[in-house]
Amino acid sequence: MTIEQQISETRAELNACVEPAERRQLEAKLEIAQAELIVALAVQDGSIDAEPPF
Repeated sequence: MTIEQQISETRAELNACVEPAERRQLEAKLEIAQAELIVALAVQDGSIDAEPPF
């Protein structure tokens, strides 16, 4: 599953969710997936280097 698919599925789950605790978990999961996508795209276009500095 791609990051984009994970984001899409998590958004769909979040839209259908009514339990506050589950919503918080899904919101955190969505935020992490979106951050991973941003990093992956930045590495791909060369704007950041994902290698550790040591």
